[in-house]
Amino acid sequence: MKSDIHMAFAHPEARAEASASAAPRDRISLRDHIVEVEIGAFQAERGVRQRLRFSVVVEIRPHPAPLEDDVDRILSYDRITEAIAAELSAERLNLLETLAERVADRILTEPQAMRAFVRIEKLDRGPGALGVEIVRNRAAQPLHAVDAAGQEQAVHPRVVYLDNAMIAAPDLGARLDHLQSLGAPVILTVGMPPETVAQTGHRAVQRRIELLAIEQNAWRLAALDARCVVVASRTEIDWAMKQGQMIVWAPSKLILDSPDSPDAPAHDGLALALWLAEHVAACELCLPQGLHVPAGSHMPLSRLAL
Repeated sequence: MKSDIHMAFAHPEARAEASASAAPRDRISLRDHIVEVEIGAFQAERGVRQRLRFSVVVEIRPHPAPLEDDVDRILSYDRITEAIAAELSAERLNLLETLAERVADRILTEPQAMRAFVRIEKLDRGPGALGVEIVRNRAAQPLHAVDAAGQEQAVHPRVVYLDNAMIAAPDLGARLDHLQSLGAPVILTVGMPPETVAQTGHRAVQRRIELLAIEQNAWRLAALDARCVVVASRTEIDWAMKQGQMIVWAPSKLILDSPDSPDAPAHDGLALALWLAEHVAACELCLPQGLHVPAGSHMPLSRLAL
């Protein structure tokens, strides 16, 4: 999401638009929905009702079939108000943060919902509105494999970002040995190649060129170690994990096909690696020393051993 200070108090609709990718999703919104409820951690808030104002934006994936003006084929506005009512009636809460989390989680169980912006404000606690706003994505779906007993188990791979210095280092093989010894399946990711990439000035075209450049770098890595298998789709990743292969991610297909692709520019290989780690419910994202992911990520991080 853009960090411009003027966006800090913008409505969730504007914030959703500001953080949209090159191919933005459809959005539905609920603005200034006011409900009276008992909520709050302070003694003065117990036994009294106060007004809460809800503003919610939900980014959705398009319905795969024509709508034919059928309300059953859309994510209805009623689903948003029902999510709010359900969480308010479940139990008395102390924190707006808890309520916002629960409303967002309930909305994101809807098949079409991909990302939810939830703002809740208390209107009766002071001269202004006091509130919180959160942004949540649809929960990541882990990979699955069948264990020795024939039971399907969730697999949480280790996603590793290798910079160009590590790819070219003479101890690359030893690093890969170490990563394999840690036990979890390994998905290697890379960034832009060291060579200059053509600049077109056309946003959509440039996005594809940069993704293809990263894929060329992935193949360069694969050429250096026979264990590295380049894969592109979620199905290929799943199959390679089941075969125990160490894979290198070629990002174009997943990034371009996903309704929840990252907001970062395509040339930001580290941001793509973070998105992939969240997408496959990785156990952690492993980074070279000195690199940092954007603030707000909940993905566990580790550092590549020197």
